Amino acid sequence: MDDAYYTFEIVNVPRGKEKLRQISLYNYMGSNGIDVHTSVPVYLNIYDLTPLNGYMYWLGLGVFHSGIEAHGVEYGFGAHDYPTSGVFEVEPRNCPGFNFRRSILLGTTSLSASKFREFIENLAAKYHGDSYHLIVKNCNHFTNDVSIRLTGNGIPSWVNRLARIGLCSFASCIFCYRLRVKYQSSIVKL
Repeated sequence: MDDAYYTFEIVNVPRGKEKLRQISLYNYMGSNGIDVHTSVPVYLNIYDLTPLNGYMYWLGLGVFHSGIEAHGVEYGFGAHDYPTSGVFEVEPRNCPGFNFRRSILLGTTSLSASKFREFIENLAAKYHGDSYHLIVKNCNHFTNDVSIRLTGNGIPSWVNRLARIGLCSFASCIFCYRLRVKYQSSIVKL
């Protein structure tokens, strides 16, 4: 039977304060009639997109692809030309076209395999292949979104650092452009 109930756990938060967090656990009856509660690890699998990552990684930089793994399945997000989901499923730590670098435990989820897949399918509606953008909506944004929703933890900042640097550069260009347009439009022609 798949009845949900709630329990509370004490979790540590920054600055040593404690708080109660309500968590949902699914009640599964084992074959012997005993309730079985499982907590499944959620991993971030990180891949190198370029051999230069071997050098840049030690400087806190790199160009990475990432996927989310739970229940023995990995999900990622990639680009294509169609207005359909860009979310795909692969064998964990074996994403074609990329070199696996490392796996990081992000936390755990109490979702069953079927509920986890349903969660990914619902989220996939927001990640169409034709909406992929290297700086503002890439595979690392997808894995960060999944991780926050499942575990409450984001992915490590270094995984998507170059996109953030690019966004800052991109935003600076837009900001400078707007200032330039505003300045030019404020000049009164004689």
